[in-house]
Amino acid sequence: MNDLIRPSLYDAYHEIVPVIAGEHEDRETVDIVGPVCESGDFFARGRDMARVKEGDLLAILDTGAYGMSLASNYNTRPRPAEVLVDGKRARLIRRRESLDDLLALERV
Repeated sequence: MNDLIRPSLYDAYHEIVPVIAGEHEDRETVDIVGPVCESGDFFARGRDMARVKEGDLLAILDTGAYGMSLASNYNTRPRPAEVLVDGKRARLIRRRESLDDLLALERV
């Protein structure tokens, strides 16, 4: 809901893959959900993908400019970092927000 709302709004498709490729040969059909406990907080439904285990990292690809431009602080959640991947190079282009960042503008 706050990180990438496009799948929830209009069922947009974004490829989702394990960060460490090659270790995941088994496949399964899964729902990939976000951190907010709401029925609309999902990244993918009924997606066939490599089987992963708790603690594995997933990458949501091809979000384009929509990732940060549509992100929000819904439920007082900091927005995610932005990483630009160019071939085998990755660069942090915007750091993850902290709770201090969210509260910095408060005056009460």
